[in-house]
Amino acid sequence: MISIVYTTTENEGEAKRIASSLIEHKLAACINMHPIDSLYMWEGKVQYDKEVALSIKTTSCKVDQVTEHIRIMHSYELPAIIAWKIEGEKEYLEWIARSVGIEPK
Repeated sequence: MISIVYTTTENEGEAKRIASSLIEHKLAACINMHPIDSLYMWEGKVQYDKEVALSIKTTSCKVDQVTEHIRIMHSYELPAIIAWKIEGEKEYLEWIARSVGIEPK
């Protein structure tokens, strides 16, 4: 199974550091970075920030490792880390699996 892990980062530099490390450690096949505007409640106050979101394509069996890797590298006290299983074009999903060292079934 293939999953996408989604997280937001403080800025482009942090996004690139986390993304590069995940790719280098074969925890992700591909990562899309998107500049976003975020509005959220933190410590009783409404916050507005410019952030960079990461859409991390990996295998479902590596989601826990990706999550831990993000936690270690992230500057936020409580980073948003959300994952969901996906379906898609078979050859592309197989490429994701091979890219992280898993032989597709």
